[in-house]
Amino acid sequence: MATGTSSVTLPGKPAGRSAPGAVPAPAPVPGPETGKARSARGWAAYGPPALAALPLGVLALAAWLGRHVRPSADDWCFLPEVRDHGITGLIGKFYGTDNGRLGNGLLVGLYAKPGVAGHRWFAAVSAVVMLAILWGAVRTLLRLTGRTAPRGVPLLVAAMTAVVFLFPTLNIYKTFYWPASSVSHTVAPVLACAAVIPLAWARSRRGRRAALAVVFAVGAFLGTLSEETSAVAAVALAAGVLAHRGLFVPRVRPYARAWCLTGLAGVVTGLLVLVTSPGSRQRRERYGARTGDLFAPDSLAESLGGFLDILGTVLTTWQYVGAVAAGLLLGLLVRDRGARPSVLGPCRPAHLLAGGALALVVSGYLCTVLTYPLFGDGVARAARTWNDYLLLYVVLLTGAGALLGRALRRAGWRTGAATAVGAAVCAACCVGLAVPVGDLGQEMRVRAERWDHQDRWLRERAARGARVLPYHPLPISGMGEPFGDHGHRPWPARCVAAYHGLARVTFAPEGEP
Repeated sequence: MATGTSSVTLPGKPAGRSAPGAVPAPAPVPGPETGKARSARGWAAYGPPALAALPLGVLALAAWLGRHVRPSADDWCFLPEVRDHGITGLIGKFYGTDNGRLGNGLLVGLYAKPGVAGHRWFAAVSAVVMLAILWGAVRTLLRLTGRTAPRGVPLLVAAMTAVVFLFPTLNIYKTFYWPASSVSHTVAPVLACAAVIPLAWARSRRGRRAALAVVFAVGAFLGTLSEETSAVAAVALAAGVLAHRGLFVPRVRPYARAWCLTGLAGVVTGLLVLVTSPGSRQRRERYGARTGDLFAPDSLAESLGGFLDILGTVLTTWQYVGAVAAGLLLGLLVRDRGARPSVLGPCRPAHLLAGGALALVVSGYLCTVLTYPLFGDGVARAARTWNDYLLLYVVLLTGAGALLGRALRRAGWRTGAATAVGAAVCAACCVGLAVPVGDLGQEMRVRAERWDHQDRWLRERAARGARVLPYHPLPISGMGEPFGDHGHRPWPARCVAAYHGLARVTFAPEGEP
């Protein structure tokens, strides 16, 4: 064979092997990389981490402003209880007289034990915990679906999910800063996502058993933490059981079904502990929330009207489009992980989104039915209770964006414009949400200064032997304060007096003492 002749693959020989004596052809020299290819590769490497700095900055700002939070409403009563009887005493009070929520009592006791410091740093701690859980859940879902993403993309999606979940609400203070509300309606649904994370390592029999144990424990804890979040989790898990044949590949269907049923059993177990408690019975009698009253035709109709009002508000809040944008970027940037097959079977996006929307509507309406006895006609204004199912809404929007991004990429469209739009929408949402957070931070700073001044004044005079002192209410964002409504609502004046070691506090209408 002449020198320089290309090698030939012989019949019967494996492809890529040359005939004896043949001179291998030189390896092809790659051509110069185009500017567009270099730009796309550079953005995928450095763009997501840079873009993630925006939602992370909003979370950091909100967490830092949380140092201005001071006790109000129910917190006035929790503080002296934990001080005098400890966390176990508060848990016993919750179970025996207040509401039966053992898990709620534990979390409230953990932030109330350090006193005012626990309130000041609750926002920062809860933000870190929620971001870590969402980040772990995104990474786990990528792993389970056999996908990989450039560095920073999972963090970007998790941070945008957190920001869009926490701050487009009508009342940011009650959603994020008020610890008593946050542990029940904001932290609770994010904690539910933590049950997904152990699935990433459930490749062995021991790992699968551990994942089952975790989902049962999380479900049981949710059942004693929040009835509304438990309802959402139960609907989602039941949907997984009903649709597991269409969602998952045959090799994982039995385990997926067992995981959903185990989580559902945990939720039911926790709810049984809650609803059979003396505290829960007293609460139902106090608010007229007996089972027959909850599902009376009038209550169901009023709840439906309130839920439709809530949907109208949520669907017209433009900042939620940030979740779609984050999902779009995820769908555009992820790639298949060849060595690890997906646990999801082929599915039609329209059917998947329709099923998710149905689960959202069912769980949202059920949550409204559960909260209607407490809030009545004001259930559509109690925005903090929406969070129990709003996280599902945000996740659904993120999934819709990811499916759109995947469709654009598979169709061979030029994705540069879609990537730019997604990044711009994420940035606009972060800027739009940072403004009300900053404004609220200023209000909290002013209240904190006045609260600290009044607290010192009361303590000094109580130390000198005073038994009855005036108190000036310091409301913020619709929070309950002693002598609210111009002095006509005394609650929780008794708790304020107990906190400061007084027999009684009186209304001071003219300003600070």
